[in-house]
Amino acid sequence: MRLSVLFVASLIVVPATAQVQVSVRQDGRKVITNIGLGGHVSDYQWLAKQRNRRSRYDGIIERYADRYNVDPVLVRAVILVESAFDPKCVSRRGARGLMQLMPETARRYGVKNVFDPEQNIRGGVQYLADLIELFPRDLPRTLAAYNAGENAVIRYAGIPPYDETATYVKRALTVYYGTPYGQAVWYPASPGGPKLAGGFTSQLLQPLAALPGMRVLSTR
Repeated sequence: MRLSVLFVASLIVVPATAQVQVSVRQDGRKVITNIGLGGHVSDYQWLAKQRNRRSRYDGIIERYADRYNVDPVLVRAVILVESAFDPKCVSRRGARGLMQLMPETARRYGVKNVFDPEQNIRGGVQYLADLIELFPRDLPRTLAAYNAGENAVIRYAGIPPYDETATYVKRALTVYYGTPYGQAVWYPASPGGPKLAGGFTSQLLQPLAALPGMRVLSTR
């Protein structure tokens, strides 16, 4: 069962992502950027306009989103915020590739070449699918776990009190919903559609706690 690996608590919590990144260009030069978005990092109006942004990786995104039953719009939002679609992006903490996989996360999902777009997207989407299953109907907590690690979210019974993680969640949700987060609206999804396909498959439900005593987070 895929989730079994998530419940085996590791001694060190390793997030999948980090925010300050180093892009290695073809000439070997390293360019340091803040999540690869240049001057648009804190421009939530601009980020909102990037919803479902198309790229040359669409075929790969669609294939693995379908395989793991994850909304491809969510996958694109994560890639934009993580690397701005730069497959050679490297963070100061060692997260790499389009979906900014940490080495431990890459090994967990069998990613041999983290800079290969197909392998990186496969591993990242599979990780997202596991987190969605771990934190059902709770997209903010799912994204927080992608950024800070699922053990950190479980330890704090909600989004960890890290400025970086809180900002990351707000950016990713802004891109996903196409409106600055806090003004987000819920889009109805068709029954049996992919997980988090722009909304929930039925009436909006309160997020479920993964562990006893875990507090419920607002989705607004």
